[in-house]
Amino acid sequence: MADHVAMSLEPALSTMSDAVALWYVGAGSAAGIVRAACELLVAGADGPSLCALAAVSFRHADEEVPELLEAAMQEVGLAFHPRGTIAAHEAGIRVMASRVLTGDLTPKALAVWAWSTFPMAPVELPRELKLLGFDYEYLDEYAEVGVTLERSAEQLDAEIVAEARRIVASGRR
Repeated sequence: MADHVAMSLEPALSTMSDAVALWYVGAGSAAGIVRAACELLVAGADGPSLCALAAVSFRHADEEVPELLEAAMQEVGLAFHPRGTIAAHEAGIRVMASRVLTGDLTPKALAVWAWSTFPMAPVELPRELKLLGFDYEYLDEYAEVGVTLERSAEQLDAEIVAEARRIVASGRR
């Protein structure tokens, strides 16, 4: 049997916040939120809504998590935004941007994700990322036919990393 080392409360809260933010933008699952709620309980957080959330079956997570999430987030002192709102989208974008800064996501993957996830959405935060994702598409298309553009993939990556830093920092105000 593998030993499970309990996470301390602050990292567990961060994991929960990130799981919810990713769910907001379709980059995470309701089952991931249930897992994060379980980690919060193991780390020492408590409350009836959090317990109910942690007890949700993965099979029924998509149906039950939306009903339990707001109360559980309030119990542990985390921000909750109704799914589909600009604030929810921005929370998800910040988590995705932070993944680039930790090396868990490539700059190109972030830009292409922003472009495909928010093509017409009125969310201001990923605007520059969407444009850079579009630039990547041109870069790839022109490379296929042997044409070199003024900007290289490395330059686009550097711009995306800079934008990711700006996005993450905008959430710390």
